[in-house]
Amino acid sequence: MERQFKYDIMPEIKERWSMRAFSEDKIDRDEIMAIIEAATFAPSCFNEQPWRFIIADDDEELEKMRSILLEGNQIWANAAPVLIAVLSKKTFTYNQKDNFWNMFDTGTAWGYLSLEAHRRGLATHAMGGFSKKRLREVFDISEEYETICIVALGKPGNKKDLPENLQDREKPDIRKGIEEILL
Repeated sequence: MERQFKYDIMPEIKERWSMRAFSEDKIDRDEIMAIIEAATFAPSCFNEQPWRFIIADDDEELEKMRSILLEGNQIWANAAPVLIAVLSKKTFTYNQKDNFWNMFDTGTAWGYLSLEAHRRGLATHAMGGFSKKRLREVFDISEEYETICIVALGKPGNKKDLPENLQDREKPDIRKGIEEILL
């Protein structure tokens, strides 16, 4: 079954999905930074911009980031030439009080990042399957930041390079209809 659209929305939204098959082709650093810059233009409460990113795109940094992923994600994500840890600052800078909206705002930044990557012909897949404790240890992350996810970024690869059990899942998932999500 294919995705169904009742309304005319941006092609980047209609076409983007979280693939697992990545080409190992390197991504130019300027292209990575342009995608990160797109994320920085997400709206945020009091313009706090709580999102933070750790980019692994060279062999040494990739090895460290890959070691943090759970085994099930390593199976496919190790092929991605870029891994990005997404974090969020938990307090407001101007008064050091808790920022209740930090993860909401950072999620919006991730959305912008994923759409810009797709617009550029690149694939993204965000993962919760990683060790938050190891991420903190390996990259010396203070408690002022919440660790949210790790994003695989790269050119689309060949699904036949995936283990057989993942090949059937390598397609856009069906979305809930509007009537299911409105309360």
